[in-house]
Amino acid sequence: MITGPQCRAARALVEWTREFLARKADVDVAAIEAFERKLGKPTSDDRRKLEQALMDGGAVFIAENGGGVGVRLKFSPADVRRIATLEGEGGTVAMDDVP
Repeated sequence: MITGPQCRAARALVEWTREFLARKADVDVAAIEAFERKLGKPTSDDRRKLEQALMDGGAVFIAENGGGVGVRLKFSPADVRRIATLEGEGGTVAMDDVP
């Protein structure tokens, strides 16, 4: 389940206002503000709705993995094609050491 700072960061990454997120998730704007500012805690149902709306908008939530929780943007289809192209370049496989 997402945290308030993750919600704020995801909203910034997808470039949504609190009002837009409130409409998308069907959650009160004041509840989102309180959650992001650590002044309140929404219901688990509201947190699920916020998380799902932000994921639908392109955010990917990263769980605790020893380095802390986080959020990033999904790769776009164009990014995926470019990465595949870059990974396919290069010629024969050899040692990476440069003399």
